[in-house]
Amino acid sequence: MAKIMKFEDLEIWLKAREICQFIESLIQNTALRTNFSLKDQIDRSSGSIMDNIAEGFERNGNKEFVHFLSIAKASCGESKSQIYRAFDKKLISEEQHLKLNEMLEFEKNKIGAMMNYLINCEIKGLKFK
Repeated sequence: MAKIMKFEDLEIWLKAREICQFIESLIQNTALRTNFSLKDQIDRSSGSIMDNIAEGFERNGNKEFVHFLSIAKASCGESKSQIYRAFDKKLISEEQHLKLNEMLEFEKNKIGAMMNYLINCEIKGLKFK
């Protein structure tokens, strides 16, 4: 297993970035751009996934990292709910909805797995050395 030295090395952060890029593409290229409140909300909730992974990692302790991962995981749920709203309002296609739903479900599961690993890990973080 490769050593993780910075948050950019984390698969969950990289996947969160892909989600943000996909959402930005939807905002730019679909009717979602016309619904300012929903567009802003989904942009913020998806960004929260990335940002909380990064912030938690930089805390240098497993307990704090797990806390921020929990927030990131919740933001996956929030984003999923918002894409249902976008789909129901016919702002995005069924294909786009299914793709993003799949991406968010995968991310939620990966974050959960990382949380479980950190909770059960004997090494508790750099701040505790």
